[in-house]
Amino acid sequence: MLDPTLARGAASYLQLADRLLPGQITGFYLVGSAALGAFRPGRSDIDFIAVLDAALDRRELRRLRVAHLGSGVRSTVRALAAGDLALPGTCNGVYVPRSELAKPVSRIRPAASHTGPAFNVGSAFDVNPVVWKVFHERGIALRGPQPAELGLDPEPHTLRKWNLDNLNGYWTRWADMAARGQAPVKPLTPSRWVRAWGVLGAPRLHRTVATGEVISKEEAGAYALETFGPRWKRVVDDALAYWRGEPEPAGPAASQRLADAGAFMREVVRSANAIGA
Repeated sequence: MLDPTLARGAASYLQLADRLLPGQITGFYLVGSAALGAFRPGRSDIDFIAVLDAALDRRELRRLRVAHLGSGVRSTVRALAAGDLALPGTCNGVYVPRSELAKPVSRIRPAASHTGPAFNVGSAFDVNPVVWKVFHERGIALRGPQPAELGLDPEPHTLRKWNLDNLNGYWTRWADMAARGQAPVKPLTPSRWVRAWGVLGAPRLHRTVATGEVISKEEAGAYALETFGPRWKRVVDDALAYWRGEPEPAGPAASQRLADAGAFMREVVRSANAIGA
């Protein structure tokens, strides 16, 4: 059974999208934390893949942007009412024409996508081997056939390289900024969220490089504690406490915690590159 907050959020978004794109959305699948059994109200976003009956024209793309803006306003109001500037509960989605769905994931041409405030036409970061693996194996169908019936090709042979490229690119830049005490995100983002995003994010990719599995942020925290030893326990415990909605543990100032998070992430990247080398 879906978490009630998740179910309401997904249903509300789909209802709005259906009004704006009548008859176009033939499949709607939850991925991300929902599919991994790790959705946390007040922390997790709602990630989805929507299957379109056909490609969208310009008018329909403008309507889809309205759906994105409408869902963003609702999640923003809820988050600000709760005093959470990290804006959890945002609907992040990818729209893929049905004719593209059975292609290898690296060859899929999405119609559009949105993540947080960003709306993109013709591109989608989440059309990648990691998300498609979760979609194929654990996606939750709210509309349409089960994912196993869609003929998806996550290209598992590319999974390791994709994760290493991401670690050596995005996450290394993130870690380097954090290690210098610079928040690698937009201003006003809560410092605890920033640290948790990095400290729990990078070990997820490390685990995938090591085992081929895709795990949740909380599972990544437990994995980090087992894999990287007591030196980083305070850093990981700090991140897990935030993600679980617990009080901030005693420790150094926020600037030092951020620098420590960056140092930890550098270690995660270094270790991942050594796997199988």
